[in-house]
Amino acid sequence: MVRLCAASDRLVVMNGRGIKMLAEIYNVPLDKIELVPHGLPDLSFVDSSYYKHKFDFDDRKTILTFGLIGRGKGIEVMLEAMPEIVKAEPRALYIILGVTHPELVKFEGESYRLSLQRMVKDLGIQDNVIFYNRFVSDAELHDFLCATDIYATPYPHREQLTSGTLAFAVGSGKAVVSTPYWAAEELLEDGRGKLVRFSDSKDMAQAVIEILKNETLFNSMRRKAYDYGRTRTWPVLGKPYWKLFSKARSFASTSAAAAKTSHAATLLELPDPQLDHLIRLTDDTGLLQHAKFVIPDRSNGYCTDDNARAIVVMTKYFKQYSSPEALKLFEHYLSFLCHSVKPDGMVCNFMDYNRNFWTDEPAHDALGRTLWAFGSVIASPPVALYLSVIKKFFDDAVKHIPSMSMRGMAYSIFGLSDYLIQFPGASEIKRLLTHAADSLVERNKKHSTSGWNWFEEFITYDNAILPASLFTAALALGEKKYLKVAEKTCSFLLENTYNGRHFSFIGSNGWYPKGKRKAQFDQQPIEVASTVIMLRAAYEATMNTEYLKLQRKAFDWFLGENDLQVPVYDFQTKGCCDGLGAGGVNINQGAESMVSFLLALLNVVESFTATHKNTDSEAGEGLLTDSPSYKIAIKDIPVNKGKESIEEVY
Repeated sequence: MVRLCAASDRLVVMNGRGIKMLAEIYNVPLDKIELVPHGLPDLSFVDSSYYKHKFDFDDRKTILTFGLIGRGKGIEVMLEAMPEIVKAEPRALYIILGVTHPELVKFEGESYRLSLQRMVKDLGIQDNVIFYNRFVSDAELHDFLCATDIYATPYPHREQLTSGTLAFAVGSGKAVVSTPYWAAEELLEDGRGKLVRFSDSKDMAQAVIEILKNETLFNSMRRKAYDYGRTRTWPVLGKPYWKLFSKARSFASTSAAAAKTSHAATLLELPDPQLDHLIRLTDDTGLLQHAKFVIPDRSNGYCTDDNARAIVVMTKYFKQYSSPEALKLFEHYLSFLCHSVKPDGMVCNFMDYNRNFWTDEPAHDALGRTLWAFGSVIASPPVALYLSVIKKFFDDAVKHIPSMSMRGMAYSIFGLSDYLIQFPGASEIKRLLTHAADSLVERNKKHSTSGWNWFEEFITYDNAILPASLFTAALALGEKKYLKVAEKTCSFLLENTYNGRHFSFIGSNGWYPKGKRKAQFDQQPIEVASTVIMLRAAYEATMNTEYLKLQRKAFDWFLGENDLQVPVYDFQTKGCCDGLGAGGVNINQGAESMVSFLLALLNVVESFTATHKNTDSEAGEGLLTDSPSYKIAIKDIPVNKGKESIEEVY
């Protein structure tokens, strides 16, 4: 709430008490707060008898409560008051209009409504109470309000700032009896309604009886309520909102930016991030590794690598789209990942379909990817309570970083950097991050020669993750030496994968040994994802928008901007093919390919969203910008000095 207040140009409250609460509890300056009351429909002032015949209420004195039914509505108090009311006015009819609150139904079913109905029977007022268990349309609600004599809100608690149901009743000119919760105190002052004590059925009964018996009081309350409601209709309240938006230009631009965040994929002419195929590949154990076309291949089981990257994807997806499906998938993958962690903090990678982890499995980078996944959850937990659980797993596993493989260290750098977002003072995490980054720098120093600026004697798989991790370390620790190596190795990789028109990634059929010819095929989606991540990290470290242009070109490999000019993403199945071979695409659509596509897509969307904060920044002046190899790699892209709009960049 504090962060929301700080990010807002104006805060609108619907009740005077809200101004005081924002100022005193959240320290919001008074000049940032605007009071605009709850809006009302513009209903006519009518005689209820003209509408009662629609419901067969003729000659009845009607009392109404409407809205989602729950324990916080105090309906029991009104029911307890009804025998006394019926004794004074036998024609009294209490109408309870609305369905049970869905959250209550989720946990209790209809037990609360049934208890109210039993209460009616026990009190002997079956002829004086009607339950309408429906969610009614606006037109039906209008008819019910017009057929009502007295509106009742017997809420049991004071702490409620607004009430749409009470506002509607006042706006339609009803005589109102209510407990004095905050919204009612303001709406019903000056004789616009009658306030009774909380949880006091006798006081409620006396107030209703007085109104039913005193026609002058009844008409006076109705008139005052209706007249007050004319100052609160939606057309009237549209004016202060329009005035507010007109004078707060910065607020309007912020709103526009927020809209772009929600629809960034559409604005960028990208495929919408769809979870259809990921759902198809997921069972109650986790994400299956492989598929034959789109049919999950159970014979190959699962692996921690895929489930870890899927957690990164779902964390990003949920942050952008708040999808219940994403949260459900996230929980499946997180369960798998936690189960893969051994007591000593290491992880198992391969699991067969019978849920047995392999005992003798080949070397792998699963622990690094696991730390990346855990770190992404720590930085942006979909639910706050995940944080304490995941932190324990993370803290137990980081001790193994010094013994990791090179790529394992690179993945762990992402996780360590994310950890520092949530816990910036964690000195041991900073030490391990420094160790991992220094190790990569040393690897580069050992293997780099003239014309070969890399970390080993060959370029193999998931290559861009290495420079990407050093860009990330440079940002997290403020170390220029990491940025220098990141820029040089990024430039070298671009020189060998981008031909000035489209990306042609290192093929797995032979890779690229130093001093020999690189393999053109088979190109795999994981290379696209790591390149997109690298270029995003490069932009964030240098603010050079050329990286964003290359990022989009890298992603477009999925859409057909590749050596064969054929799409690798399948728009029909919403899956991603496993690779690009000399004879075409591999039509199998396994987990790594699908996760890589979504990871790349979400990173492009996030880059577009984030750049709206930096549209006036100058382009970076890092070493890469000045290197001849970089200028060759981007020879078909005009050099940008930070003056173009972000839309032009994309």
